[in-house]
Amino acid sequence: MMLTHINRFRVPALVFIQTVTVIGAFVVQGCRGPLFSSPDSDTQGENGTIVVLHAGSLSQPFQELAKLYMDRHPGSTVLLEAAGSRHCARKIVDLGRRADVFGSADYRVVENLLVPEHALFNIHFAVNEMVIAFNDRSRRYQDLGSHDWYEVLEDPKVRFGRADPNSDPCGYRTEMVFQLAERYFSEPGLADRLTGKHGGTYIRPKETDLLALLDAGEIDYLPIYRSVAEQHGLRFLRLPPEINLGDPEFALLYQMAKVSVTGRTPGSRLELVGEPIVYSVTIPTNAPNPAGAEEFVALALGTEGREIFIRNGQEPIVPPRVTGAEAMPDRLQVMLTPARER
Repeated sequence: MMLTHINRFRVPALVFIQTVTVIGAFVVQGCRGPLFSSPDSDTQGENGTIVVLHAGSLSQPFQELAKLYMDRHPGSTVLLEAAGSRHCARKIVDLGRRADVFGSADYRVVENLLVPEHALFNIHFAVNEMVIAFNDRSRRYQDLGSHDWYEVLEDPKVRFGRADPNSDPCGYRTEMVFQLAERYFSEPGLADRLTGKHGGTYIRPKETDLLALLDAGEIDYLPIYRSVAEQHGLRFLRLPPEINLGDPEFALLYQMAKVSVTGRTPGSRLELVGEPIVYSVTIPTNAPNPAGAEEFVALALGTEGREIFIRNGQEPIVPPRVTGAEAMPDRLQVMLTPARER
């Protein structure tokens, strides 16, 4: 019983998107695009500057949000820095990085690593699902419609990449998808075979690091968020809802998947249980520019921000959910109220 189907979108090719991103980082003053800070830079937000650490899968919508914010606030600057969500959190916790906004691909990263020392509230704002991305150069992509996808991935001639589960939620969600697929297809040992294939050869710190490998033909397939596949014009296979971590109706089933990752303190481990994908955003307690951070988050949660996320394949949660609501700034509290009640 295969419920999968293949989608293709008319979006500019990956190389074109990467080129625009690089150019945008150098001509900020001329076109008012966001700046991209270098990894582990010590830039701190002040005097109209906002530092935003965020998941790689939030890069495109956050670039649009940053440009919109700077258009609304002449003279301001938004510094964007993408990494795996857990890596971003580690920068704050372990390196003392100061940031105004943190956007995570998994709300649990904030709960497990930042609260309460480094963040007091956590706003759940969007959802997603896992897919298998590929392109016209991928080996055996024609077989995806007639063979179970896991058989294609197990082919010795086929290569696939995945994100590091200790750095990036997409990494541990990939392992959860493999575990759920083992149960769904009644294929004992499937999860271990897929997780162990290639060793660490095609594992990268965040899922978007693997896009270049797919484009270059170094890998054939990539388990990734549907939003990222859509944004980059990739072909992709949608997985059954029992597997894709995108359907709340199967939340109990998702709990059958469990992955161990590095914990809060050195040498500790944390077991993560499968659940529907939920993105979140917070303002760290060490934010140098909390007023600007509140404006940026309010923009992300408002009507225009929701339109940006919809356009980029990340369905907003309306109204957003929150933990630690009592610690939220007053100007964000209203965002939690359904529009008809405001």
